[in-house]
Amino acid sequence: QVQLVESGGGLVQPGGSLRLSCAASGITLARYTIGWFRQAPGKEREGVSCISSNGDSTYYDVSVKGRFTISRDKAENTVYLHMNSLKPEDTAVYYCAISAVPGTSNDPSEYSYWGQGTQVTVSS
Repeated sequence: QVQLVESGGGLVQPGGSLRLSCAASGITLARYTIGWFRQAPGKEREGVSCISSNGDSTYYDVSVKGRFTISRDKAENTVYLHMNSLKPEDTAVYYCAISAVPGTSNDPSEYSYWGQGTQVTVSS
């Protein structure tokens, strides 16, 4: 049974940092494209970042480029989202997901397995 578990969310002040983790069981993340998405109240789910199976390709939404970094730890079967210079508009539930489609994509319909999400709140 495939399970994805996100962690690392919380309350942080503007300008602060968080590291989100996406840990998997029942599946080897290194074989798939992994994406991070977020959904704020009243808004549609949007793609934040993703990394290809071999790690050679990454994607960042323009709103997070230069502030967020996605990375893999194959030994830990985990994907991370390092978030710096956080802004109030980054507040949302963050989800990780698995796609079998090669390359990178921010289209949620291409992702098959999803975690339960972790809340990130950026506020003073």
